[in-house]
Amino acid sequence: MLKALAIALGLAVALVILFRFVNPPPGIHMTAEWLRLGGIEREWVSIDEMADYLPLAAAAAEDANFCQHWGLDFAGIRSAFEDGERLRGGSTISQQVAKNVFLWQGRTWLRKGLEAGFTVLIEVFWPKRRIMEVYLNVAEMGEGVFGVEAAARHYWKMDAAKLGPQRSSRLMAVLPNPREWSPVAGTRFVTRRGAQIERGAATIRADGRAACFLKAAQS
Repeated sequence: MLKALAIALGLAVALVILFRFVNPPPGIHMTAEWLRLGGIEREWVSIDEMADYLPLAAAAAEDANFCQHWGLDFAGIRSAFEDGERLRGGSTISQQVAKNVFLWQGRTWLRKGLEAGFTVLIEVFWPKRRIMEVYLNVAEMGEGVFGVEAAARHYWKMDAAKLGPQRSSRLMAVLPNPREWSPVAGTRFVTRRGAQIERGAATIRADGRAACFLKAAQS
């Protein structure tokens, strides 16, 4: 048993180190959607080729303290343990990368435990900028649409590099339910949430909480 666990841990570490330098292939969920739909929209783009508004909006929408933590939302995990009916608690961007790249969807304790393990490894071996880059390329942003480049082309027929603050923020506003909500539908929720994210992104940039992933802040 111990030998098997050691081998599994070694493989996990090797994969995490590899994907620091090599873009990961489609994960389990992405592959399942490809099989279900007969194809998906996905186009990898370097964070250097994205508008800065996209990572800023992602942090504002999903993980405002992304640069300040080591990947795990301990308050959310504690709340999940205290809730006997369901697993809950907000996931950080690092946790979402662990799930989308290495694991499957679902809310079992096994999956959450593996997610925590991969999250720690990702935080140890990847710089924050790489974590944000992978997140923005694997997040589901519409039915069969994965990553900001595919989403920008799908919704606005343009590259991710050309998205401004409003479009970037509205794109991140659909992340809780990307199959049902659209950044171009003009629903009251997406419009209101997008405006909140846009203001939050400006605040994160101004107060220095974007320093770990914005190139300008690192130079």
